[in-house]
Amino acid sequence: MKKILLSAVAVMAFGVAAQAQSEEMKFGVKAGLNLTNFTGDFDEADGATSFYVGGLVDLPVSGNFHVQPELLYSMEGADKASLSYLRVPIMAKYYVMEGLSLQAGPEVAFKVAAENDLMDEATKSIDFGIGAGVAYELPMGLFFDARYNLGLSNISESDQVDFKNTGIQIGLGWRF
Repeated sequence: MKKILLSAVAVMAFGVAAQAQSEEMKFGVKAGLNLTNFTGDFDEADGATSFYVGGLVDLPVSGNFHVQPELLYSMEGADKASLSYLRVPIMAKYYVMEGLSLQAGPEVAFKVAAENDLMDEATKSIDFGIGAGVAYELPMGLFFDARYNLGLSNISESDQVDFKNTGIQIGLGWRF
């Protein structure tokens, strides 16, 4: 009987501890402006102005350090050469002061659409990159952020052409 009671108490204590940790985890949504272009062989193309939208999970790790995985639908590319991606950044986030965080981390993006068949056939379906930025969150959960994304992989299907994605994101969101 004692073992059953102690086991029940241990399970309840574990459940309370897990619940307390999950309450620190925050979910959120975000959207904003994309200012994108290509680097490399297409660096003279006119940039594109578009949007991104998606969700995130803010996971506290230790003190001021958090990890923030995101899933974003992002329209990118250049003028008359747009590409749409499902972008998955995994941002390391450090709060330098209350509400203000610096962010950096790797990103993988999966192409979901292209402006036309020629652009679709000329570009790879996966892109790898890094992102770095800053965010400020108000106590009510509203936040503003800015990020620079730099593509690291050549997205051209041709071995003779080299171009990568690059862009700036400016947006706002809500953590709850």
